[in-house]
Amino acid sequence: MLPLYVTSGEPAGIGPDICLSLAERMDRRPIVILADRTLLLDRAEQLGYSLKLIDYTGQQQACVPGELYVEHVPLKVPCKNGELNPQNSAYVLEQLQRSAAYAMTGKSAGVATAPVQKSVINEAGIKFSGHTEYYQEFAGVERVVMMLATKTLRVALVTTHLPLRAVPDAITEERLHQVINILLHDLKTKFKIEQPKILVCGLNPHAGENGYLGREEIEVINPVLEHYRAQDINMSLSLPADTLFTPENLKDADAVLAMYHDQGLPVLKSQGFGEAINITLGLPFIRTSVDHGTALSLAGTGRAKSSSLQVAVDLALELAH
Repeated sequence: MLPLYVTSGEPAGIGPDICLSLAERMDRRPIVILADRTLLLDRAEQLGYSLKLIDYTGQQQACVPGELYVEHVPLKVPCKNGELNPQNSAYVLEQLQRSAAYAMTGKSAGVATAPVQKSVINEAGIKFSGHTEYYQEFAGVERVVMMLATKTLRVALVTTHLPLRAVPDAITEERLHQVINILLHDLKTKFKIEQPKILVCGLNPHAGENGYLGREEIEVINPVLEHYRAQDINMSLSLPADTLFTPENLKDADAVLAMYHDQGLPVLKSQGFGEAINITLGLPFIRTSVDHGTALSLAGTGRAKSSSLQVAVDLALELAH
């Protein structure tokens, strides 16, 4: 029963708050929070949590309500709720480094992540695009896929954190093959879906409307999709995104493949924000995450919702099992 590690993320945000909510759970597998111990105790006092922090030293005991395993990661400077400090960027990255190292060396069952603030890490002079890209580089894999999921919908992305004007150039036949191969592999192996059905969004309005609104579908996207369809893989050709997400179309779909971040994720989050999760496909370990940001103004107020982290932990434990 290897532990599941949970990174607490940006210390000035709600990451520590929602991690404390994990003390309400009972789990057979140890769940270990990577965080500054004093920060957690201070935030617990502010929120009125009565709990016992246990320094994790390899125990295999189950988690019980009122107790929380923690691996101490020291803050670089004291933290104030809601106030970003670039000096603590190294603290945030230390959490990610430890969680990735443990997963890569077989010392953990995987990792679930609380939110980080990309801007303050970059202000510290550290180039940082996000969790997904960090774990990809650490694992040394050529491509990973960001997929968000609710109880009824999974949306994977061909491109992630790119300016909109850069998206068409990034959608190449090579990238599409890499993304689709990872998506198919992980739906089959991690989610145990033997013959997944995938719906694919076109890039342009009306999926290009036969070339009148763009030719990417004709010249790049559909030829790749035909390759998989010829292998009897249940995959659509490119479909207009404005009608793809109707209940009738989605009722039998196992996943939707969207071309860019804001094409698919607004629909998914409108259906299940706060209970959606982010899964990084293509890594050699399990990584899930919350679907929201650091919510600096809510830190220490008791108004932060922990439902997304709870679901992220649930899925990571399920996949590990």
